[in-house]
Amino acid sequence: MSQVCCSTEEQPINKNHDNHDGHDHSHENLDGSLGQLFLPAIISAVLLAIGLFLQYVMKPAWFTETFKIILYTIAYIPVGFPVLKEAFFSIRKGNFFSEFFLMTIATVGAFVIGEYPEGVAVMLFYSVGENFQILAVRRAKGDIKSLLDQRPDEVTILENDIPKVIKAEHAKIGHFIQLKPGEKLALDGELISEKAIFNTAALTGESKPDSKKKGDPVYAGMINLNSVSKVAVTKEYSDSKLSKILEMVQNASSQKAPTELFISKFAKIYTPIVVVLAILITLLPYFFVADYQFRDWLYRALVFLVISCPCALVISIPLGYFGGIGAASKNGILFKGGNFLDILANIQHVVMDKTGTMTEGVFKVQEVKITDGFEQIDILNKLNLIESKSTHPIATAIHEFAGEIDHTQNIGEVSEIAGHGLQTTFDGKEFLAGNFKLLEKFNIDYDKNLENIPETIVATAFDGKFSGYITIADQIKEDAQETISSLKNLGINVTMLSGDKTAVVEKVAKILGIPNAFGSLLPEDKVSELMKIIATGQSVAFVGDGVNDAPVVALSDVGIAMGGLGSDATVETADVVIQDDRPSKIAMAIKIGKATKKIVWQNIGLAFGVKAIVLILGAGGLATMWEAVFADVGVALLAILNAVRIQKMKF
Repeated sequence: MSQVCCSTEEQPINKNHDNHDGHDHSHENLDGSLGQLFLPAIISAVLLAIGLFLQYVMKPAWFTETFKIILYTIAYIPVGFPVLKEAFFSIRKGNFFSEFFLMTIATVGAFVIGEYPEGVAVMLFYSVGENFQILAVRRAKGDIKSLLDQRPDEVTILENDIPKVIKAEHAKIGHFIQLKPGEKLALDGELISEKAIFNTAALTGESKPDSKKKGDPVYAGMINLNSVSKVAVTKEYSDSKLSKILEMVQNASSQKAPTELFISKFAKIYTPIVVVLAILITLLPYFFVADYQFRDWLYRALVFLVISCPCALVISIPLGYFGGIGAASKNGILFKGGNFLDILANIQHVVMDKTGTMTEGVFKVQEVKITDGFEQIDILNKLNLIESKSTHPIATAIHEFAGEIDHTQNIGEVSEIAGHGLQTTFDGKEFLAGNFKLLEKFNIDYDKNLENIPETIVATAFDGKFSGYITIADQIKEDAQETISSLKNLGINVTMLSGDKTAVVEKVAKILGIPNAFGSLLPEDKVSELMKIIATGQSVAFVGDGVNDAPVVALSDVGIAMGGLGSDATVETADVVIQDDRPSKIAMAIKIGKATKKIVWQNIGLAFGVKAIVLILGAGGLATMWEAVFADVGVALLAILNAVRIQKMKF
């Protein structure tokens, strides 16, 4: 428990900080084996058991006071020395009233008055509690690392065009990496090959392969799919996007929740008060009690000190939030701090973007309508060929639908008319593909009722006549409807704000059951709509891509980025990042926030309740050091076990 209790405010539980002398005392055993971790406690427990057996069962004549002191002192040292050392360093830094100081006074005081077994027992259980906390932190860190640290350990670099396998962390900026098909990139870089296709799911949650061309940035975690590629390293191993995200989550507890901050401040005031009270319990009765016995009242004061140790609060609360962050990370949700768990626990209104949030952001052809007098295959072939000159997602959707391009057609020069579409000729006859504004520009007659179709339309005209259209729509995500239902069940209001045309937004909202939806919004319009919601006094979370929606993300109480790990801007601006791009994780994040808050308050109630009862009993001489051990270490262990419970919960 010594890891965090002395200074939880300055030292987040997941950081390897320099406590006192430039060395990391608090996490010396964090990465050690289970045997190493519990070895001191095992040695002390065995020696304590031998001492109790000799003292209370065998009672040999040779087991005199001198032997008791020697045996129990040896039993005390393995678990007591680290705490004594921490107390020394704390005092040297000016922190006299640390938990280590309290435990030192209480246990050394027990030895002074001859209560050797109790002195050893207090420190032994304290050590066991510390080890449980180390295991809890180790588990939470493991959950985060297993999710995020997806970089390979080795890379193949080219030296004079000769492949050489080295450790990934030894690769330097300027090195050229050879990446075979199926291999995962270990560092951020720039593609040197003419083109390559990558699976970016580990970063963005997007299952669709991402085509890259020469000069494009590529990131650690991407998997090369098609051919041997060459990448120039542009960032050190520790500076890659994936490393920064890992660091962001591991350091998340530095963003403390209000409850955490309050308890940290409370402990700093509370601890000196109990030290003063312990002194008064020892000395004040001298003036009021007829048969005053210094030893008895000192014992009561020592019991009082052990009970009053605030470790259950100071440990379990940060651990509760860190456990929440770990549980979220295990489920693909990255929190930047425990404070955002608190905010989401109390969120009243979720405002979301449409494209990429509730829809896939990948367009697909929905319907093909060709005018009488034209052949569908002929128009689709022409459309496929002309759209092959464009890199727009709509062009990709058309190509996926139409299949192989017929290059035997006699196509003329293709012109792009900004905001309208494409124009070319086939065998000297004009062909148009674009929106209805394009047809109007070239005086092509068409049925005006077609403008009411809610999907995106690509209209075509050939040889001066309207030849038909295809509708293209973004696919609604599989779990989008489940998301809205879950949010409603949690009593949360939902609103959709989108820059897409109103008819499309309203159709998606109707399918999903979103009561409030607004389309055709510019960024400033989104801000205006969000301000109206904020003005009602509701706490608001905004869910979007975190880049285009930066103004509304900044205005909301908590910004959630969907699939945002592919964007530096998103990682910087969003408070919560959903890695696998699934909207159902919005409700899950809120549930994790609520569960974390519930556990934290359970621990506060448990610690205060038990301590208050035993403090009163201890001051009155009705509680022994054993009850004090339970009130301190026992309650701390229960609180720790309760805090780590969140990592096993199903959300």
